[in-house]
Amino acid sequence: RIASHAGSWYQKETEPLNKMLSTWLDGAEKSLPAAKALISPHAGYSYCAKTAAHAYKHVDTSNIKTVFVLGPSHKVYITDCALSKCKYYDTPFGNITLNRKYINELNDTGKFHFMTVDNDENEHSLEMQVPFIKKVFDDKGKNFDMVPVMVGHLDDESVQQYGEIFRPYLENPENLFVISSDFCHWGHRFKFTTYNPDEGEIYESIEALDRRGMNLIENQEVEGFREYLTETKNTICGRNPISIFLSALKQSNLNTNTKFVHYSQSGRVTEKFDSSVSYAA
Repeated sequence: RIASHAGSWYQKETEPLNKMLSTWLDGAEKSLPAAKALISPHAGYSYCAKTAAHAYKHVDTSNIKTVFVLGPSHKVYITDCALSKCKYYDTPFGNITLNRKYINELNDTGKFHFMTVDNDENEHSLEMQVPFIKKVFDDKGKNFDMVPVMVGHLDDESVQQYGEIFRPYLENPENLFVISSDFCHWGHRFKFTTYNPDEGEIYESIEALDRRGMNLIENQEVEGFREYLTETKNTICGRNPISIFLSALKQSNLNTNTKFVHYSQSGRVTEKFDSSVSYAA
């Protein structure tokens, strides 16, 4: 799979990209123990890389052999999860090998299909995580492979089923999970303009709305998070990857804490005709 968004959503040249990622990672604070899983945004790096770096700052590559990346489908409508046909994902830092053993195991459950290479390359939510992942492993001289998963529109029963499928992979200490998601997409172009004046300016209302959802994620409440989405209609594009992760965590034997370490917005909306996207890690 080619790095189809390199040169537009992020830099294509190796050295400038490496320098920029190093700057963002060096500027991020490591405030928690090593992450078993992380949530990271997937917008263009000029908008979201600072927030993403705070997530990747918490990756300890020592024992990790495989990285699962779960990202939402933006371009095609699917009601299940899709797997890559490719053997490698290209990056400006070199290729990443895909773990065909795990991919075939997932496919054998009957709950997945293989996406076309075109759909794979058109989707940005998976690709935008890849340079960061490659960078943090290369910096430690560690080899790894990857399992990218495109997540479609899921009902509550499907979320529970996928949580059960991914549970053993989440429990495996040699696996890291990356959940690709932006948070609120606010504005007329996103068809979402919910505003509570009691929270202050529009951007403050957006943050309050996002933090309600973030608190539910921190409390690992998959049902509560799904109810929040139904109630508020918040435009969190990675709602289903997040839900799968919360479901897998709930069904697992892991004893973990979940904590957000950074939040930002692409701009501070003060007028109703403005727009913004929120990012959390």
